[in-house]
Amino acid sequence: MAHSLRAAVLLSGSGTTLQNLLDRSRNGKLPAQVVLVLSNRADAFGLTRATQAGIATAVVPRKDYATPEAFGTAIFARCREAQVDLVCLAGFMQFLPIPDDFLGRVLNIHPSLIPAFCGQGYYGHHVHEAVLAYGAKVTGCTVHFADNQYDHGPIILQRTVPVLPGDTPDTLEARVFEQECEAYPEAIRLFAEGKLRIEGRKVAIDGK
Repeated sequence: MAHSLRAAVLLSGSGTTLQNLLDRSRNGKLPAQVVLVLSNRADAFGLTRATQAGIATAVVPRKDYATPEAFGTAIFARCREAQVDLVCLAGFMQFLPIPDDFLGRVLNIHPSLIPAFCGQGYYGHHVHEAVLAYGAKVTGCTVHFADNQYDHGPIILQRTVPVLPGDTPDTLEARVFEQECEAYPEAIRLFAEGKLRIEGRKVAIDGK
């Protein structure tokens, strides 16, 4: 039985993924409560969305820390203070080393079918531009456990999207985002229900 997880959302921009999670939590379709929203940028609109929803926020600028490890320590200290069960990366544009006590408790969503079009430099529009330039016929999104490499951790689920003639980065991004809005909540639900087991590079889903 799913219980209501305490989740932190990390973002760097507009917070569209955050808004999707908030909407689904509010209507009972997501067994998670967002209790903290963190950003590396004070001007991220996602912080405004969180404040409007009555959620605690914090800004942790990367430039304030000498190393990625010190930055990660500061981020996860706030997650521990908020007693979160799960950390959801939602357009967080900084490399984030994950401490041992949070391994297996950090999820990320990426707008391509990993291992294609992923890694350092592949984010946002850059991903969709690369898909179109390559001439790929399908793309999609991937939800995975984050580890200490870019877009590398074990894959939980993927959703595919056709690349259509005449697509632009904007039209493709919109179609992929529709699937992201379904895939991320589904992965969080499976986590909340205790159905995900990491087995090396693979994630086993109980009941499937």
